[in-house]
Amino acid sequence: MPKALGPADFAGDAAEVAVTLIGATLLVDGVGGMIVETEAYDREDAASHSHSGPTPRNQAMFGPPGRAYVYRSYGIHWCLNFVCRASGHGAGVLIRAIEPLKGIAEMRDRRGLEDVKLLCAGPGRVGQALGIVHAMNGMRLDRQPFRVLAAEGPRDVVVGPRIGISKAAEVPWRFGLAGSKFLSRRFPSHSAIIRA
Repeated sequence: MPKALGPADFAGDAAEVAVTLIGATLLVDGVGGMIVETEAYDREDAASHSHSGPTPRNQAMFGPPGRAYVYRSYGIHWCLNFVCRASGHGAGVLIRAIEPLKGIAEMRDRRGLEDVKLLCAGPGRVGQALGIVHAMNGMRLDRQPFRVLAAEGPRDVVVGPRIGISKAAEVPWRFGLAGSKFLSRRFPSHSAIIRA
């Protein structure tokens, strides 16, 4: 049985945690699957919501680690982030895509489509498919409705620049499971691959 991740597992640098989460299992009320794509954000990073300091909107991102930071993207979709680093720092990992494994019928109903490859291919789709709502902001990831299980065995992780941002877009803090058909977008062909 894979190890359930707790607050201490999210206390490291966001980029390190983002790599560790590739291949991990994310369930929300029993619905979810394997995390196949993440992006890291840190307070020192101009693209991060925490860059300008705490606000009512981003307060959850400042910890403690192992909590959910939920925000609305483009006024439409709720996006799920895992808070990292020590309390007060302001770092997190955006869950960009998962491979659906449990509760697929429920995901299809929420998303209004059949193609399993598109159910959770993008952070807004992940939020909709898993039933993420703002009330989950600040909740612990090791308690219901969340369950995060560690990846089992080594895996190849593709590394590339983040997407959908205008600042610090060149920072190579987007990570994906090599060969996955469930990514939000392909990585450039010249992207580095690391063993995790």
